[in-house]
Amino acid sequence: MSELQEVSITEEKPLLPGRSLEDAKTHSVETPFGSITFTVFGIPKPKRPAILTYHDVGLNYKTCFKPLFDTEDMQEIIKNFVRVHVEAPGMEEGAPVFPLGYQYPSLDQLADMIPFILQFLNFSTIVGFGVGAGAYVLSRYALSHPEQVEGLVLVNLDSSAKGWMDWAAHKLTGLTSSVSDMILEHLFSQEELSGSSELVQQYRNIIVHAPNLENIELFWNSFNK
Repeated sequence: MSELQEVSITEEKPLLPGRSLEDAKTHSVETPFGSITFTVFGIPKPKRPAILTYHDVGLNYKTCFKPLFDTEDMQEIIKNFVRVHVEAPGMEEGAPVFPLGYQYPSLDQLADMIPFILQFLNFSTIVGFGVGAGAYVLSRYALSHPEQVEGLVLVNLDSSAKGWMDWAAHKLTGLTSSVSDMILEHLFSQEELSGSSELVQQYRNIIVHAPNLENIELFWNSFNK
């Protein structure tokens, strides 16, 4: 009987949720309404639409969508669909502050930027994931280009114009609250804000200490118009 030999075995640990071997590539394209930045994850699959996300005011694609795509349930989708995370102008990390007097695009103009992204990537159809302001942008895009949209997942979509009472209330709130406070009131309910949970505090710090807070205010004003 041959001698037993000691064999060293290295355990292969599975990737943690949200960890992937796929590369992220960030691009910017010029449009008639300014430059737009987006990050692409994964490799396009034949005959499959791309997942295109658009974030809410006060957030970027990481703070808005990373928790969702990091969940275990989303890993099968990540493996089978290329993802395009669009950043509203001036919301990407490291974005310079827009000069004084800069005219921020309207939400309809933000929707009109999306075809330039798809043309750059040579994508024909998408499934859109949008939250808040991003949900409105994607809904406008879908109405203008229904042949390019195979589905929409929209959260907190406010598609109707504000009435006079809502408009007046917003104006009065703006006189007594900071931009960061108003955005937090948009992102969270009053019950959540009064509870001051760890999640609320996390996003409060993100917005209050954002180096591009002036840009966020322009996006916020455009959203409220």
